[in-house]
Parts: sequence; structure tokens; C-alpha cells
Amino acid sequence: MPQVGEVGKRILQDMPPSYEVDDLPPPVNADYSFASYHSKSEVSGNTLKYTRTFEVKELSVPLNKVEELKKLYRVIAGDERNTAVLKPVAH
Repeated sequence: MPQVGEVGKRILQDMPPSYEVDDLPPPVNADYSFASYHSKSEVSGNTLKYTRTFEVKELSVPLNKVEELKKLYRVIAGDERNTAVLKPVAH
């Protein structure tokens, strides 16, 4: 049964020692009265960490906020297609 609440995900990925991060996706912060979505990628040592949360604040979205809901879905879909880029470590 649908409910108000928050769902989160954190992924930790060790990078090969011969690689370093060349580019990370930008953080995403989308906050609406009915829901919010936040994500960020960061590096700590040789570990790539990706964190995201999706919070449902209201179970139904009023008709006058449908365009905001569509925008939120587009933001999430775009974020899910982002990738981190690794490059070989220069010696």
C-alpha cells in the first residue's frame, strides 16, 4: 500500500588502484510540496560513493501540480542516466 515516507540508496564502489575520477555527476536537489529527490556522488580515497533519496510527502498530487510532477520525473530520469568517468592514473 502506498505511503508517505523516504526511500534511500547508497552505493559504494571500490575503484581499481590504477584509476582515478575524471568527472562526477553534479548533485541533484529537487524539492516540491509533494515529493523531493536528492542525489550526490563523491570520492573518498579509492571509493566512489553514490547516495540518493526519494521522499514522498503527499500520496496524491493536485491537478494544478502535474507539471511539477512531470518535471520531477524528468530530473530523476536524467540523474539515473548520469555516470562517473574514470581515467588511468598518470605515472
